[in-house]
Amino acid sequence: QVQLVESGGGLVQPGGSLRLSCAASGTIFSINAMGWHRQAPGKERELVAAVPRAGSTYYKDSVKGRFTISTDNAKNTVNLQMNSLKPEDTAVYYCYIEAVSSGKVGVYWGQGTQVTVSS
Repeated sequence: QVQLVESGGGLVQPGGSLRLSCAASGTIFSINAMGWHRQAPGKERELVAAVPRAGSTYYKDSVKGRFTISTDNAKNTVNLQMNSLKPEDTAVYYCYIEAVSSGKVGVYWGQGTQVTVSS
């Protein structure tokens, strides 16, 4: 069983910053990718940033230059530093990992954390 616990999020004014953190625990043999999705009210969940084990880091176009994703493979953590936040960044943010656990590849999700950008 794999669990992801998120922290961070909250209310911030436009132009402000927030840092989201996510820690994975449980029986994890290896991790193929870690990242963050978000879902705004009335919209579909979308990928914001991801770090694959092999390949380039991905950022959604609208967050490039403002968000930075980082990982600590030894601790199975993934962070998202969000700067210059805009009202359109308001959403519930979910971390995820694609990992091998108990001999199977699976995608595991955090519980979600609310980010609200408003004056």
